[in-house]
Amino acid sequence: MSGESDAIVAGAARRARGYRWVICGLLFAATAINYIDRQMIGVLKPLLQADLGWSEGQYADIVFWFQAAYALGYIGMGRFMDFAGARFGYAAAFAFWTLAHVAHGLVHSVAQFAMVRFALGLGESGNFPAGLKAVAEWFPQRERALAIGIFNAGANVGAIVTPLLIPAVALAYGWRFAFVATGVLSIVWLIAWIAIYRAPEKHDRVSAEELALIRSDPEPSVERLPWRRLFAVRETWAYAVPKFLTDPIWWMFLFWLPDFLGRRYGLDLRSFGPPLVAIYVLSDAGSVIGGWASSRMIKAGLTPNRARKFTMLACAVAVLPIVTVQYVDSLWIAVLLIGLATAGHQAFSANLLTLPSDIFPRAAVGSVVGIGGTAGAIGGMLIAKFIGYVLDVSGSYALVFAVAGGAYFVALAALHLLSPRLIPVNPGATPAPVIEDHP
Repeated sequence: MSGESDAIVAGAARRARGYRWVICGLLFAATAINYIDRQMIGVLKPLLQADLGWSEGQYADIVFWFQAAYALGYIGMGRFMDFAGARFGYAAAFAFWTLAHVAHGLVHSVAQFAMVRFALGLGESGNFPAGLKAVAEWFPQRERALAIGIFNAGANVGAIVTPLLIPAVALAYGWRFAFVATGVLSIVWLIAWIAIYRAPEKHDRVSAEELALIRSDPEPSVERLPWRRLFAVRETWAYAVPKFLTDPIWWMFLFWLPDFLGRRYGLDLRSFGPPLVAIYVLSDAGSVIGGWASSRMIKAGLTPNRARKFTMLACAVAVLPIVTVQYVDSLWIAVLLIGLATAGHQAFSANLLTLPSDIFPRAAVGSVVGIGGTAGAIGGMLIAKFIGYVLDVSGSYALVFAVAGGAYFVALAALHLLSPRLIPVNPGATPAPVIEDHP
């Protein structure tokens, strides 16, 4: 882009009304609800195990079936979002997972719980393909990492609200009521989404200046892309392989962290709320700071390649101390180490989630996100079985945290090997000329 064009875009950014941030707020709220719904099983694990008699292996199997559905659903949902669009696609996925969430309050056996978790996984797999497609529609490249960091922070808000609210509701009214009540309240978001969301060109609250800013990046015209083209592009795997390696670590925190705090520090349903809140507050900060940092570097003149990868390297370093947490006797030092790791994960994820919209045309974003999400969910399936086995055999999380500490360095190395420059690609066109840009 020429200096004159840059000046025009900068002027538009100063004059633009910020309705795109209202859309970001809706995505943030949906992600918070998404994580409340999925994390409740981890928070209520002691109560559910006592009431239903689950073993560690049976709990791991239930998590496994959620992940299996998430893997199947994610790749299909990505394609569905490209076909249906973010407005209708998000509404359909949200309605489906809300019904599945409410159904948790109606089941009794391990098999029935696995079935409703499977349905929840199918529905929740639409959250990020729809959200990332909406970000690609509403934000220019220079703002996407920040927007994704903000809406991804909804995951941490959901993780904060869950241990504060759900134990009290479950202890007062029963765990079945907790599932039903939170599902019914979620319908408010669905009404707001349908009422508010439109494409920027069709929205009467978007000014001409804001629309010019949103559409300031060049967008190649492409036909609808067949799957075989996406799977043949190295950049698809540059996104999918790091997702496979790092998403399971977040699933581990989400579904097993309350159990770890109970085993290692004697916390229970009434007492693990404050430590979990502290951990996920740090995660929230990491998500926003990680997105802000790379966006700031791009505005300062670094290429997206350098900005994303430098930020992700810092995130990998932040996660590394988690390998020592099993041996830490102080609860709050352990909370700090875990919080640093979860913050590092969320900052890493905010930048990784930006890559499909950085390097693929908008017509392919949902499908690429779906492929990566499926890879991450397959990793989640594997780590669920791994953790269940390790806990049944040893009762210790030491090996689990050792795996977590190294995963992000391996993921960043894989990303760089598969896409050294993060050059935008059009799978349906002649490759762009190579420009040297090593971080």
